[in-house]
Amino acid sequence: LQVAAALREGRAVEPESYDCVTIFFSDIVGFTNISGILQPQEVMDMLDRLYRLFDELTGKYRLFKVETIGDAYMTVGNLRTPQQDHAALVARFAIEAVQAANSVMIRSDDSTSGFLSIRAGIHSGPVVASVVGNMNPRYCLFGDTVNVACRMESSSLQNRIQLSKATAQLLVRQAPDLRRCVVSRSGQQAIKGKGFMRTYWLHTKP
Repeated sequence: LQVAAALREGRAVEPESYDCVTIFFSDIVGFTNISGILQPQEVMDMLDRLYRLFDELTGKYRLFKVETIGDAYMTVGNLRTPQQDHAALVARFAIEAVQAANSVMIRSDDSTSGFLSIRAGIHSGPVVASVVGNMNPRYCLFGDTVNVACRMESSSLQNRIQLSKATAQLLVRQAPDLRRCVVSRSGQQAIKGKGFMRTYWLHTKP
């Protein structure tokens, strides 16, 4: 709210550092192919229906929606509001987001068109937040944490949520009831630009 007010009033927004946030990224599996068979208005309608559900979940878990770019959705815990259980909140959001996406028809009036699937990734770490640009200014996050979270998503799979080791460790401490849902992937994963990393799946069911 403070950032929004400053932007409306034309005031500068000072960069802010956060020691540890948890970032969620997702995108739609097969979005390019889906876009190729739909009219632009149908694509817009599909994304609107999906993002309305995600926005409701963002509000439910008191997260901060950073942005949507095409079929990519980004939301964050422990950013504007202090949350000691931010990894748990984002994890619960992610589980419900996967389920919500599976309920969204590609064409709103045609169940035979199929339903959406997403792949998701989560990482926790430090970031700097600031507003960039004068014309259509954007509130952005900066730092390697953002890059790793993005890589967790891009190397994830359909209807899967991939966690970094940092997030997995936070999650099992913050949400003991989700401990059984956190399963290490076999071996270390080759993550673009990061080398090999130990990553984990967050299962949507124990």
